[in-house]
Amino acid sequence: MKTPQELFDLSGTVAIVTGAGSGLGVVFAQALAEAGADIVCADLHLPGAEETVRSIDLLGRSGLAIEVDVAAEAAVTQMVQATLERFGRLDILVNNAGIAVTGPPEDLTLDDWQRVVAVNQTGVFLCAREAAKAMIASGTPGRIVNIASILGAVASQPGPATAYAASKGAVINLTRDLAVHWAPHGIRVNALGPAYFPSVMTGDAFAVPEAVAELERRAPMGRTGQLEELKGPIVFLASDASSFVTGQTLFVDGGWTAW
Repeated sequence: MKTPQELFDLSGTVAIVTGAGSGLGVVFAQALAEAGADIVCADLHLPGAEETVRSIDLLGRSGLAIEVDVAAEAAVTQMVQATLERFGRLDILVNNAGIAVTGPPEDLTLDDWQRVVAVNQTGVFLCAREAAKAMIASGTPGRIVNIASILGAVASQPGPATAYAASKGAVINLTRDLAVHWAPHGIRVNALGPAYFPSVMTGDAFAVPEAVAELERRAPMGRTGQLEELKGPIVFLASDASSFVTGQTLFVDGGWTAW
């Protein structure tokens, strides 16, 4: 029987983290590297991905930076192929890349709606599909972690982000569906649903004291999240510590969705 330390150990594994060039993606990539994984840092902004790889190298792990638009099928296929060419395997996918458009839903344009859905929903599917193909072909007991949000389970308040909320709700149910269909192949699919953490996407909100106070009021724990509080959950879902967990969404939200 494995010890707790062994269950969380990712030594010898290879992970792709999309959106790894900034925000929460950097935290996810570094956490998996700290647990022992080699990391492919994929991002639309290549310099950001390269910067994350440099931090991975300092942790004593191998990293590879790839420029990728997750909404482009050919680019996603190439991302997985490049991973296999460099490392010879793929064990973990963290589907983190995402965008948001804020504003009243009656003012939301079709172009903005489709842009958010293309990245947050279609992109998650494309990355999961291509990763699963590689895992099935190699017989790897893979782990896919889709980054959802509390806004996939509740309305987008205090600020409206309707397309984002709808796309994250789709990610939660896509996670369930893929988990059921890929379980026979030994692939586990789960989602992580963060509340509001400081990042590039939430920078405007965290810059306004009144907005921060409202976010803190809505969480039963009375505060927003700290970035290090995402490390344990992502490693849990990516490791053998969650070997009998699939199709689930783990909300890291200070109790926000428990109201």
